[in-house]
Formats: sequence, C-alpha cells, structure tokens
Amino acid sequence: MATEGGLRYGVQDHPMEVSKGHDLVAVLQSQLASIGNRVEELEKENERLLSRISRCRCSKEEDATFPSNAATSLEGALQEDQQNELHAAENSELAKISSSNHLFMSSSNSVKDEITQANGFHVENTAKFIKHESREEPGHHPRTVHHFAKRYIALKIMYFGQRFYGFASEAQMTPTVESEIFKALERTKLLVGKKEDSHYSRCGRTDKGVSSTGQVISLYLRSCLKGVGANSKSEESTSEEKCEIDYVKVLNKVLPKDIRVLGWCPVSTDFHARFSCLSREYRYLFWKGNLDIVAMQEAAKKFIGEHDFRNFCKMDAANVNNYKRHITIFDISSSNKRFSDNELWAMTIRGSAFLWHQVRCMVAVLFMIGQGLESPNIVDVLLDTDNTWRKPQYNMAPELPLILHFCKFESVNFICSSDASRVLHEHLKNEFRSYMMQAAIFHEALGCLPIPDGSSAEAGRKKKGHIPLMLSPTEPSYDERRAKLNAKATHKSLPNYLDKRNHEAN
Repeated sequence: MATEGGLRYGVQDHPMEVSKGHDLVAVLQSQLASIGNRVEELEKENERLLSRISRCRCSKEEDATFPSNAATSLEGALQEDQQNELHAAENSELAKISSSNHLFMSSSNSVKDEITQANGFHVENTAKFIKHESREEPGHHPRTVHHFAKRYIALKIMYFGQRFYGFASEAQMTPTVESEIFKALERTKLLVGKKEDSHYSRCGRTDKGVSSTGQVISLYLRSCLKGVGANSKSEESTSEEKCEIDYVKVLNKVLPKDIRVLGWCPVSTDFHARFSCLSREYRYLFWKGNLDIVAMQEAAKKFIGEHDFRNFCKMDAANVNNYKRHITIFDISSSNKRFSDNELWAMTIRGSAFLWHQVRCMVAVLFMIGQGLESPNIVDVLLDTDNTWRKPQYNMAPELPLILHFCKFESVNFICSSDASRVLHEHLKNEFRSYMMQAAIFHEALGCLPIPDGSSAEAGRKKKGHIPLMLSPTEPSYDERRAKLNAKATHKSLPNYLDKRNHEAN
C-alpha cells in the first residue's frame, strides 16, 4: 500500500475489485495527464533558464573580460547567484516529480496493463518522459559562476553600542555587532563561503553597551581583481584600487544605521586583527561635576607602565594565567564641551592589550578617588598583588561612556573612496543631529520644572555610606580559583578512573 497525491491505493487481484480497478485507472490517467502538463511547464522553464545561463562566459573567457567596474561586478555576481538558485530549484522540482512517479508505478502493478491500453504507452515510459536531461552546450559551464576571486582585507568599523549585547556573535543574547556585520556580508554576497572558511579575526571583543570608532576585523571577501586573494599583500596602483569593489559603500548601504564601515585595507594572509595589533586606545567620557580632577590625574599616572592588573579586572582563571599588562598613556583632560554649569571630560587609556573589564575597573577606582572616598595611594596598594592578592569587591563604571577609540597596526592604511566618504559624513552628521534633537527635548522638559532647592534636598537625603576598599569583602584569589577548577576536573575524572581500574581488575 502506498500514498500518492493524497489518495490511498490498495488494489488486489480479485474479481470483486474489477469495477474499482476501472475507476482507479481513470484516476491514475488523470494524474498522469496532470504530471505530463507539469513536466512540459518545467521543460519550458528549463529552456528559458538555460538560454539565460548560456550568456554566461566560461572561466577562461571570464578572466579575459572580468568587469573593471566594482558595482557592475557585484551586481552581476548577485544575478548569477539568483540564476543558479532558480536552476537548482527546477532540478529539485523535477526530482520530486520523478520520485512521486516511482511511488505511483510501484503501487499500481495490478492495473498496469489496463493503464497501458488506455494511454497508448507503457507506464515505464513516464520515467523517461520526466527524466531531466542536462543541456550544457560546448563552451558554457553554468557551475563555474561560483569561482569568484577573493582577497584578504581588514575593515575598520564604528558602532554605537547601546542596543547591542557586545561585539562578538558568541554572546548568548542578540543582536550583537558581529552578527549584524555578517548579515550584511551575506546579503551583499561579499562573503565567499562560510564564516569559518573566511580566516576571520577581530581586534577587540567589546562588552554589552560599549561603542567603538576604531574596531578592526579581517577576513576574505570577494574581489574584482584577479590573483590578489590568497597571497601576500601587494602594492596596488591607484587605478587598480579604483577598479576594486567599494567595500565601504556597498556594506554601509545595508548595515544598520548604528554600525558603519569607515575604511578597508588589503593585508597579508598572515595578518591577524587581534595578534597583529600593536596597541589599543580607549576613551571614557564623564561629566566633571564636583570631582577632584587633580587627585584623579595623580592616581592615573600610577597605572602607567607594566603592572599586574588582577585587582582591576574580572578574573578569568580558566583561560588567563598572566595578568600583567603594559599601559603607555593614561590621560584625563577636558573635551571642551559644556552643558549648563557642567563640563564633559575624557579619560584616554592606551596599552598593548587589556584584560576583561580592566578599563571600567580602573575608571571606577578613579571615580572613588575623585569623590574623595579613596586616596590616590589606593592604586599602589591594589597593584601590589604580593600583599593584596585578593581583589576587593566594588562596582565597575557604567559601560555606555566607554569607547574603543583606536587600534594601531603596522603598515595598515585604511581606504575610503571620496564618494563613500561623502555619504558617510552625511550619515554621521544626520545621526548627530538626531541625538541632539533628543537631547533638546529633554532639555525642554527640564525647563518646565521649577528649580529645586539644593539645600533642602541634601538635608532630606540620607548620605550613602562608603566602605573603604581595603575593608570591603574580597573575591577569591587567582590561586583559589585555580584550585577550585582543578578540584572540579578531578571530581569529574575520578569516576572514569575508578571504572577503568575495576575493568582492569576484572
């Protein structure tokens, strides 16, 4: 018994079933006619697609006439992919019909002869009738359209991190900046193959809410130029670069408005966005208010140089065993922007590399110093990990004002065409105006309120107490964390060890 087209067939060789057999023959004849009509439609569609594909050139001809205009090349590649998808869909439909016909033949052997007499040809001929024949003409290779040129490049990216759950796509929450970038790469057909095959790397892995004006990633992308992809970086002439895809312009057309590509640069295949980076620079914005800037600047100088920063980070004992980092610049200065009676300042921190949440932890301690809650000497105490081997518990500084400002590399000069630069400037100015408009609305709301009496507000508010850092509860030390991890590993492996011993004893 089999199922075909929603009908159930169970024909048996019994005289009582003869009349039913004739009815079944009529039904099968109708279905055969329907299948035949569908096959004719698919044959016509196939001829139409083959006619379009025949206009594609083979790989040798493609090398000789590869488009010099980047936009034309990308558009042509997109059309070629769509043609191949249609061709694959047609083959899939024909395969389904062929499979259905096979089921039909196996379920109707008992009335096969009657169907043959009624139709004038044997049922087995149906398989030949719907069999798909390849019609590749000499010199035409439809499948070669997937052999695109590619090259290894670095992209410089900015993003406003407020709505993102960090940069890396490994984050358990979405959206992330990285996931949006790869959506754009796939949509524009710039990604050749899968992400895992693109030799992808990123410079920094910023946390939830953190922004960047200088993040850098590297990967293989489609190219208009031949012979520059899977090799070392070559010095390209200006005319050749003008023939390349305008990666900045193409990607910015499809990226969300809070992510933008600022430039691109061809790099050698041994380039790694993380490990080739010479230094990273962060900026942290804050309102001056009543902070003691002089005390904060005095304390910030103590961070400069190589130190063990395990008391200024979120410790990852499972993956990190070296907590020494080198800070080259720690500057606190005004940004020359004011609002009412307040002034916007910025901390600029540059170093070779940073630990998890290191910048926000350093900033948090500096804020305590600026508020007069801690002495600048607390930095020396926390950097002395021989005597302060456990980190005091304290809250990190908020993530929103933090910016990954700049990543420095050797001989990497990012390119942005004049057209892409003009569009990018206009977009960023429009976004700036939009946020300024929102700020103006909040400012209008403030103007609708009466000015509060500061003295009465302070008198009625209970001042929050501060526990000095050296008297605060502490987190486990690195050695204690490692001991706990080792104990867990031993506990997991012990049953396997005992089972193996018992097996050997038996």
